[in-house]
Amino acid sequence: QVQLVQSGGGFVEAGGSLRLSCTVSEGAFSRSTIGWFRQVSENEREFVGGINWSDGSTRYADSVKGRFIISRDFGKNTVTVYLQMNSLNTEDTAVYFCGARRPGRATILTTAPEYPYWGQGTQVSVSS
Repeated sequence: QVQLVQSGGGFVEAGGSLRLSCTVSEGAFSRSTIGWFRQVSENEREFVGGINWSDGSTRYADSVKGRFIISRDFGKNTVTVYLQMNSLNTEDTAVYFCGARRPGRATILTTAPEYPYWGQGTQVSVSS
């Protein structure tokens, strides 16, 4: 069973930076497009950005474009996707989740239901 394990996050002052990590440990999911989302209400996860497994291209929400950067590293049997968050502001405060699409589906989609597999979530808190 695929596992997405997140790390990083925490507290930072406005203008600061944080980096989140999402490690996917099941081999087939090295071919999974990964999306980053943040929880904005009890029932809604907002798309932040994603990386296409096939060509490594990225896509970002307008609210984070130019501030957040997604990258990835391949291990022996794992892939780790990073979300570098710069110039953070209080509106970025949320629980952040990484999600994986089914293997082989490359398109970066912006809706949470397209990602059936999720990490455990990590809190990002930005103070003014």
